[in-house]
Amino acid sequence: MELFDLIKAVILGFVEGMTEFAPVSSTGHMIIVDEMWLKTVEFLEQGSANTFKIVIQLGSILAVVVVMWKRMLSLVGLYKIPGQTSSRKFNLGHVLVGIIPAGVLGVLFEDFIDEKLFFTSTVIVGLIIGAILMIIADKFGPRRPRVTSLDDLSYGSAFKIGIIQCLSLWPGFSRSGATISGGVLLGLDHKTASDFTFIMAVPIMAGASGLSLVKNWDQINFDHLSFYIIGFVSAFVFALISIKFFLKLISRVKLVPFAIYRIVLAAILIVVLYL
Repeated sequence: MELFDLIKAVILGFVEGMTEFAPVSSTGHMIIVDEMWLKTVEFLEQGSANTFKIVIQLGSILAVVVVMWKRMLSLVGLYKIPGQTSSRKFNLGHVLVGIIPAGVLGVLFEDFIDEKLFFTSTVIVGLIIGAILMIIADKFGPRRPRVTSLDDLSYGSAFKIGIIQCLSLWPGFSRSGATISGGVLLGLDHKTASDFTFIMAVPIMAGASGLSLVKNWDQINFDHLSFYIIGFVSAFVFALISIKFFLKLISRVKLVPFAIYRIVLAAILIVVLYL
């Protein structure tokens, strides 16, 4: 294993960590980067490459747990958020009703999505349509949000956001882009919608990554352990930075700047690949 291969692990971890929770589609970026970088790591076979992508995603999940540890502990009754009451409390029920719609569809259509949609062309479509949804959310969402804390979130709103999250099963659409946009349209402020998105991400990503890891367990090559570890640590560190920065930024700039980035990225891909 050469030094340049380890640098590639850092770069791939960087892409995963910096894009996983921003509304720009980490899946879309990873598909693009996979073509340009991961396939150039000569010692990785396809199965081992898939395992690497699972490992770095687990690094991003750990970053959410670290940043939002108080909320995570409150969900299982190990921490009390100031101001919470029995009638005003964000709990596991909100998370469950939020993840069920996409979880069910994801299981039913997993093979179809993997075989038919994981291409740069479909990512371009997802980037553009997702950007349009984000612009609509900023332009037509309530000017005075009704929900400014997770403890004010209703089960009905959580379920509706979960339904909108199903759009993110299309690669390039972005899970956070769909759920934050949906939350804003339903009356959540951008910060609360982002908090809910990140918390929902933990069971969704952990479950998906866990299943993928089990499926690909026989593909793990422990000779590549240093490559996996560096990618994991890189994804964790950059996701940590990304989450903290994004939560401070989203309340100020909203979604439109991210939508513009997505459209510009889609335009560049069209020019590079098709013109």
